[in-house]
Amino acid sequence: MANRRVPYLYTKRGVFYLQKRVPADLQYRYGRPFIRKSLRTKDPKQANRLASSLVDGLEREWLDLRFGISEETPASDLLLLQREQEILLSDACADYCRMKGRTDDKKFRQLAERVTDHVMNLSGDKALSAYTIHDAKAFRDALISRGVSTLTVKRNFAVIRSIWNLSAREHGIHKPNPFANMHYGMGAEPVKRMPVPIDSIRLVQNECMKLDDDIRWLIALISDTGMRLAEAAGLHICDLHLDEDIPFVRLEEHASRPLKTTGSRRDIPLVGSALWAAQRAAAENDGPFLFPRYCSAMKCKADYASNTLNKWMKPFVPDGCVIHSFRHSLRDRLRACECPSDIIDQIGGWQTAGVGQRYGKGYELDVLYKWLKMIT
Repeated sequence: MANRRVPYLYTKRGVFYLQKRVPADLQYRYGRPFIRKSLRTKDPKQANRLASSLVDGLEREWLDLRFGISEETPASDLLLLQREQEILLSDACADYCRMKGRTDDKKFRQLAERVTDHVMNLSGDKALSAYTIHDAKAFRDALISRGVSTLTVKRNFAVIRSIWNLSAREHGIHKPNPFANMHYGMGAEPVKRMPVPIDSIRLVQNECMKLDDDIRWLIALISDTGMRLAEAAGLHICDLHLDEDIPFVRLEEHASRPLKTTGSRRDIPLVGSALWAAQRAAAENDGPFLFPRYCSAMKCKADYASNTLNKWMKPFVPDGCVIHSFRHSLRDRLRACECPSDIIDQIGGWQTAGVGQRYGKGYELDVLYKWLKMIT
């Protein structure tokens, strides 16, 4: 067998390559119509021996893929029923978003699609069980070569790992996940967001009151509440409770603006510049949205808002400070007042450590108000 002439050889710069077409019914397994492999030799006899061995191996593999019978599967099922084709990674991604109920969540869907597209560009759109540890390492190395942080590498792997696990369970794939238990290497240092100094906060708040428009209301609202930009930009007027003894904003999920976590649902007392901004925005809007420039019934354009807000703030804050830096500043300002950490977590919607913290409904509004009032 090793001495036969193999018709699947060609040369490139004198080196022999094997090229063999994958049968149409098995191309889903490899994610491509051809298998091409350098044999790393210029010797025709050695190339012929290597190619013969590889072709024999491929033929055996294809025979097993078509007619292999597991111990649990009756042979009659294989003969009488059409064998189900294994799901491709691209379909697994779509199923993942659908089964998670997040097909309308643009940010969630785009992240899942971006990660799977990256894997498919490197290794092809293959059946799930066709991916190997070599594909996982190629994905890791490609991410690190882009200079991303180790945290970003881990986040990407968490996405592809979840997609693979969910689809494997749904389709009865009994194989270790090749994207699990990876060593993530040494990525770039993550970008550290610097908190805005208190003098710069006061300067920005004063400038906001001078200009007194919707962009400045949004900045002022965030500056004394520590809300995430998307949380503030996606507010409805009905989320504001300005006529209560303690004015507050109720953060809850809307169709156009989901919340990051379940812990992000919370009430935040309005004090200082945040109270001024909420009152001005509510007074000037007749529609349902507090900031209609950045939010509609279709979506919340927080990324678009971020560019505008950061550009305006730049002359008033130190280098490295952006709109999200107010969130870091709020935590530091509350720490400086010796505010308990679980109260800080409740105000900012941060996850609180410890099982005991999950019991009860949390601190009342007047307690939160007392601490926020101290920092303004």
